[in-house]
Amino acid sequence: MKRRFWWLLTFGFICAIGFSAIASRYLAGSELAEIAPGLELPPRKDFRIVVISDLNSQYGSTEYEPEVDEAIALIPQWQPDLVLGGGDAIAGQKATLTKPEIEAMWAAFDLHVAAPLMKEKIPFGFTIGNHDGSGAVKNGTLVFPQERELARTYWQQRQDRLGLNFIARANFPFYYSFQQGELFFLVWDASTHIISPQQLAWVKQALNSPAAREATAKIVIGHLPLYPVAEAKNKPGEYLADGSQLRSLLAKEQVLMYVSGHHHVYYPGKIENLKLFHAGALGQGARQLINSNAPPRQTVSIIDFELAPLQVAYTTYDAATWNTIASEQLPAAIPSADGDILRDDL
Repeated sequence: MKRRFWWLLTFGFICAIGFSAIASRYLAGSELAEIAPGLELPPRKDFRIVVISDLNSQYGSTEYEPEVDEAIALIPQWQPDLVLGGGDAIAGQKATLTKPEIEAMWAAFDLHVAAPLMKEKIPFGFTIGNHDGSGAVKNGTLVFPQERELARTYWQQRQDRLGLNFIARANFPFYYSFQQGELFFLVWDASTHIISPQQLAWVKQALNSPAAREATAKIVIGHLPLYPVAEAKNKPGEYLADGSQLRSLLAKEQVLMYVSGHHHVYYPGKIENLKLFHAGALGQGARQLINSNAPPRQTVSIIDFELAPLQVAYTTYDAATWNTIASEQLPAAIPSADGDILRDDL
């Protein structure tokens, strides 16, 4: 009886500590919502997406930059219909990381990002990055199988709480599709520079599904971009190997926009009718944009859609100051293997 009493007392004490930590986390979020009382918000249109990407810090870290917490606290004020994550939710891709260390990183992501968004019932779509579930293969074998499996476990346990209207999810969380309102979203696994033939066959089928054909617009999300847009990532392996063919496929299937991360630079570009939205990093490691002398910046973006006629407007914030980044501060074009990527407003 005495032993049971002390066990119950200890259990109650642990629960109290846990509840206090969670309560203080949400209290902190409430306080953070006041960080930018004069924040310039764009006019609300038919559909609003907030894009966050590359949230991670150094390898193995369970800490997030203050800008990540600030952005997550501000997002409910922006009233998005959807939040999109561009990959690298945690700081993996290191062979020496143990299972408990990887699980601790996912627990930290849940506390800082996923749980607050779910609490606010904000739909959350995402793509897997090279640091949170890399699909890299060497000699026919996954390089980071444990990280990949733990990413699968984390997201599959939460898939019914994401608020997404899934169309296809047999291969969730690596590639899947969903529809929110009149927009169709396809997520492919661009955690490495190769889109496998098997996945590519699925992409073609999904973009021709009834839901995709009937949607007002199709949007594709993947971690690696089609072409390099950051000086430090301008080398093979850091962007998709078949960028030209993939762009032709997306254009043929009348995809409106490809959203990517990985390069840690913000650039809303386009080649012909395909919009290429490059999301900057909200976590550590902001980088230098090609053709720009502007200093690296952590960013978070709002994309507003007018559906009839279809129009897109971008509002992006420097997360250090919460000032908007004007289009004129970005280069008019970035060269690529398929010609210039033009700034979207030109």
